[in-house]
Amino acid sequence: MKAIIFGAGAVGFQLAKLLIAEKYDVVIIEKDQERARFISSKLDCMVLNQESTLTSSIKDSGAEDARFFISVTNSDEVNIVSCGIVASEFNIPIKIARVRNVDYSKSNLLKKNFLGIDFIVNPEVEAAKLIHNTVTLGASSDVMMFENTDVQIRNFVVNKSSFFYNKPLKKIRKILNERFLISGVVRGEEFIIPSGETVIHENDNIYIFAEKDDLSRLFADLGRKSEKNDNVIIVGGTTIGTLVCDELIKSGTHVAIIDKDRTLCENLSEKYSDSLVIHSDISEEGVFEEENLENYDLIITATGNEELNVLSSVYAKSLGIKRALALVTKAGYIPIAQKLNIDSIVSPKSSTVNAILKFIRRGDIKSVHTLFNEKAEVIEYHIDTLSPACSKKVMDLKHPAGTLILSVIRDGENKIPDGNFVIHAGDRVITIALRDSVEKLAAVFTSDGK
Repeated sequence: MKAIIFGAGAVGFQLAKLLIAEKYDVVIIEKDQERARFISSKLDCMVLNQESTLTSSIKDSGAEDARFFISVTNSDEVNIVSCGIVASEFNIPIKIARVRNVDYSKSNLLKKNFLGIDFIVNPEVEAAKLIHNTVTLGASSDVMMFENTDVQIRNFVVNKSSFFYNKPLKKIRKILNERFLISGVVRGEEFIIPSGETVIHENDNIYIFAEKDDLSRLFADLGRKSEKNDNVIIVGGTTIGTLVCDELIKSGTHVAIIDKDRTLCENLSEKYSDSLVIHSDISEEGVFEEENLENYDLIITATGNEELNVLSSVYAKSLGIKRALALVTKAGYIPIAQKLNIDSIVSPKSSTVNAILKFIRRGDIKSVHTLFNEKAEVIEYHIDTLSPACSKKVMDLKHPAGTLILSVIRDGENKIPDGNFVIHAGDRVITIALRDSVEKLAAVFTSDGK
């Protein structure tokens, strides 16, 4: 299956990397010569760097057998128009555009297959949704949610005082009286799909799968009790910051915004007349103390400077703010931020990639969450009568190494299956897999293996 990706920035690069690992035939079109050279050295795919028109480049890419055209350049207008060109000139079934401008992405025109676009993804909107969901659940960890079910995945960094420290998983499960699974362990630069023999070490970042109420009790036992976030300070009047502010205000949360741009603050004051808007530079010495920011329950750092987001979050917690959520784009910063005791990390890039992957794999696959620099994925499969797994016992599925079945959702109920559990049509199977095992796992659950 072929996918043509127009634009090789962070999102284009990561998306191509994931699709290549799943044996997609990927072609990247990138106008910048240096970026194209870099991509060619990192990825095993065709990279076109041409001064010719987009039409000529798509022809050169072998468009006649392409299924997807994904435009993720830095320009909304280029992404929209390029999809229109592809729709009029080529027989490529699926056109996807990344559109950052909220006015564009919410436009009724774009909702009606305007210019042949099949799917619009807005990084800011996707990130804001994830932030709002995380805050709603207490912002005590990163959160992965699944549609129409209470099951979730949250993470927890283990220290020497933690109950988990230096214990094998089989012992932990015997002692704790909660229904949960440790679905993955990040240790240094390695992502581990654990077994019962896996021993948890200091600084392991463990991903815990369970129903919402079970997770809340477990996190409370671990000293990470979910706190109410009645008073929230948002650092950065960015698009993401204001989208989150809108949602929190609707839910009755008291929100304040701080930004260093005076004109922006004046506009925000008019928009949020019942909220406190502070004109100040969060990086200046004494700002936290002068503005009494330590009195807030939660700080959300959503500036365009991710280094500032991380540092501001760490400093805020040192002053007594209970929870901190930071917006981080660079993949390498995410594990660093987690080790610095920041409660939750949100990446617009990862949110965008996940949304595109979910759309590409729609049908048998209901949701996708990438983990730890895309080294692993949590994937939810919908089982129909054509699925190879239908009517089979779990022990007979022969799912590949580096994978784990976490749950089967049947009639809205979460079931943690044993080897004798039989998969039925209509079931939703939630799995986790290392990057190299995703394609093999798809062959177990989907009728087309993708």
